[in-house]
Amino acid sequence: MAVQIDLSGRVVLVTGGTKGIGAGVAHTFVEAGATVVTCARSDVPAAPGTSHVVCDVRDPEAVRAMVEGVATEHGRLDVVVNNAGGSPYALLADGSPRFHTKVMDLNFTSVLSVAQAANRVMQAQSQGGAIVNISSISALRPSPGTAVYGAAKAAVDQFTVSAGMEWAPKVRINSINVGLCRTSETAGHYGGDATVAAIERTIPMGRMAEPEEIAGVVLFLASDLASYVSGASIQCHGGGEEPVFQHVLANHTPA
Repeated sequence: MAVQIDLSGRVVLVTGGTKGIGAGVAHTFVEAGATVVTCARSDVPAAPGTSHVVCDVRDPEAVRAMVEGVATEHGRLDVVVNNAGGSPYALLADGSPRFHTKVMDLNFTSVLSVAQAANRVMQAQSQGGAIVNISSISALRPSPGTAVYGAAKAAVDQFTVSAGMEWAPKVRINSINVGLCRTSETAGHYGGDATVAAIERTIPMGRMAEPEEIAGVVLFLASDLASYVSGASIQCHGGGEEPVFQHVLANHTPA
């Protein structure tokens, strides 16, 4: 028998929910019947089936007002997806303290602020709630060129583990270590389709994820199917990345 996830009547907030993985998450929750609110720094048209609010998640006071506003307008807040984040390429030796602080603010401090605001609302609700933090495989392996981003995502994972203990049983919180994912910006980011194809050959699944595939994991963690899952980090990376040494071994037979 097929298992259907029905979130009718649930209210979901997705930060950075207007493009890329966030847009895929928002669309998936709409398909599951939820009331979906997205937020971003820019005032853009809301995607079909959603409403949109403008908020810079790096501003804790703006975050608190947004989260409380969503809960007040809709009478509840069941799920928050902490998706906003990202980082330009910069080697550690070249990055300024200001640059590193900005990367940490967007990818860790803002996640903490959103989660804290959501927890305050959810603890006051009889039904509690669920928080899903979008982390990265950069938290788990070397990330030259985005080292501070990787450190920020590692902090997200550790914060998630601790919050899972502190905020239980009313609030569940989990993170997802997302691997490489195709978005409208993928080819430009990696230097073209040929480079993307070469990168995909290093992934056991043979391709990058689609945003909706990441969204499926988010939907599971937000649903009652994951009612006993909290403080966990789930890897969603298509099997990982092929180690470079395997290319060396391809032309060498071990003794």
